[in-house]
Amino acid sequence: MSNKQTAIFFILIIILAVVAGLFSYPAPYNQLVDRANAQFNSKIPHWQVPDFKLGLDLKGGVHLEYKADLSKIPEGEKKTVMDGLRDLLERRVNSFGVSEPVVQVYGADRVSVDLPGFESIENAIAYIGETPLLEFWEERSQAEIDQINAKKTEINNVIKQNQGKTQEEISAEIEKITDWQLALQIPYKATELTGRYLQKSTLSFDPTTNAPIVELQFNDEGAKIFEDVTGRNVGKTIAIFLDGQSIIDTDGDNKITSDDLYAPRVEQQIIGGKAVITGIKDVNEARTIVQRLNQGALPVPLGNPIVQQKIGPTLGAISLDNAVKAGEWGMLLIIIFLILFYRLPGLLASLALVIYAVVLFALLKLFSATLTLAGIGGLILSIGMAVDANVLIFSRLREELRSGKDLLISIKEAIRRAWPSIRDGNFTTIIVALILYFLGTSFIKAFAFALILGILLSMFSAVVITNVFLELFGRSKIGRLKWLWS
Repeated sequence: MSNKQTAIFFILIIILAVVAGLFSYPAPYNQLVDRANAQFNSKIPHWQVPDFKLGLDLKGGVHLEYKADLSKIPEGEKKTVMDGLRDLLERRVNSFGVSEPVVQVYGADRVSVDLPGFESIENAIAYIGETPLLEFWEERSQAEIDQINAKKTEINNVIKQNQGKTQEEISAEIEKITDWQLALQIPYKATELTGRYLQKSTLSFDPTTNAPIVELQFNDEGAKIFEDVTGRNVGKTIAIFLDGQSIIDTDGDNKITSDDLYAPRVEQQIIGGKAVITGIKDVNEARTIVQRLNQGALPVPLGNPIVQQKIGPTLGAISLDNAVKAGEWGMLLIIIFLILFYRLPGLLASLALVIYAVVLFALLKLFSATLTLAGIGGLILSIGMAVDANVLIFSRLREELRSGKDLLISIKEAIRRAWPSIRDGNFTTIIVALILYFLGTSFIKAFAFALILGILLSMFSAVVITNVFLELFGRSKIGRLKWLWS
């Protein structure tokens, strides 16, 4: 690279480090903003970023493992049933307000549920074990819909008139509106038809267009109810809800938009208890709808959990504190080692390592990854892999310098000759980590994900960031001091 290119890359790396640092730990910036706003009466906004998602072993909570009863499920349908069960449990615990739950299927018939922040094992077991509620909702009358829309318009006008006020003040103004709660309702109301009348739903394809369709079959009692419901709703739509959430609303916002197949339309009164849902976008969406319909009709019996464990928040806090201390001491010892053994290149590698760690934590936030003790172990191991890449480069650099080559040429040759070893060592580790990720349980997956992310970033750090630093300082006056380089 030329001097100009090296300088540009260096500036970009520093900008990346600053942005990643603020994203990972915005508290210092927000404190400065508070001081500036107080002193100059300004309104500089805080940098709002999500917190790190902590796993069960760091935050505390409840861990449950179940063995699903698949004795009555055909062999070819077991995987689909387990995927549907996982989807059901995820929707259920999310609707219960649990922070960052983790639901995973492992083996042929096991499912684990991690509920961070949950305090009662008994309540968790009772809630998860409930039969899911599948409901069919019909459109409200036009008068009711007009009333709901009018109330929404009234509330929107109040919000516009009170712009600039706090959320509490706006809420107080809204609550002065008569029957303001109507604005929270949707244009549907429940019918007597529920999932207990549904025998099964299946994925099929239209023989003419080959488009995916969903077929429903109700029992005899359900067929009569379905006939009445469809008879009074010809030309209208019927929404289907599982545990209070639409099973067909693709973006999960429970709002009717042109992008959603929110509710299938009734073309004619349906007699005999058989119905077909058409207009579905793709096979995956149709498969998801079938899973969710069957969850409400034929849930897989779970019984009592085979493993139940409660981790207190105190124990989780201690584990997190110890893990952070281990990472800090490990990083400090690595930096001391690099500086003592490799002098200036070691110092530059240490700076690159700090940037690597900052960017790594920013990526964890960006990907909404859940941090666990095993995941932190993977991160620390990836730091060791990053150091290993630098050691290979610096050892090659010393060899090139001892052969009498120019410093900049030696840097290029060192990176070129060290790259095959860095590449092969890291990619073999990634292969093993991928196997752990796809075949392991939740804690193993957390370790494998952190390790893969860390290794990929470590290669970028060693080959790009360290390279830029070496070339930048190699072109400066410091580059003439040979004893700092070898």
